[in-house]
Amino acid sequence: MSLAYVALGANLGDPAATVRAAFAALSNLPDSRLLRTSSLYRTAPVGLADQPEFINAAAALETSLTPEALLDTLFDIEARFGRIRAERNGPRTLDLDLLLYDNLSLALPRLTLPHPRLHLRAFVLYPLAEIAPGLDIPGRGPVTAWLPAVANQGIARL
Repeated sequence: MSLAYVALGANLGDPAATVRAAFAALSNLPDSRLLRTSSLYRTAPVGLADQPEFINAAAALETSLTPEALLDTLFDIEARFGRIRAERNGPRTLDLDLLLYDNLSLALPRLTLPHPRLHLRAFVLYPLAEIAPGLDIPGRGPVTAWLPAVANQGIARL
């Protein structure tokens, strides 16, 4: 079994309820077990600023799915929640990002591991540090070491 970390985010409809429902969907993934979930966090949008605030969280999974199969499963969950990929960084019903998969470094056309911007985003780092404070990001170091660099990004734990 491998250890994977997933970031969750939503800002359309009832985003807190959506993220909680997405935790339930993750708990039902095939060949996987949901190990931990973070608190919910309210965050300002990144990129396209003229949109509602986000609710973000993180989850740790134990899985025997390959990284690509896990990504496909995450996309399937997004689709079930009505996700339409219309514009980059735009509003969404649900966003699930595969952040880390064991200590794997991978660069494929549709999947890069570790996630290339995870160390730059408060909405990823704070929930991730909550559920895995001792985690090392391959090629970047401890997750907690990156928190001061993103402390000004506007995040509040709910």
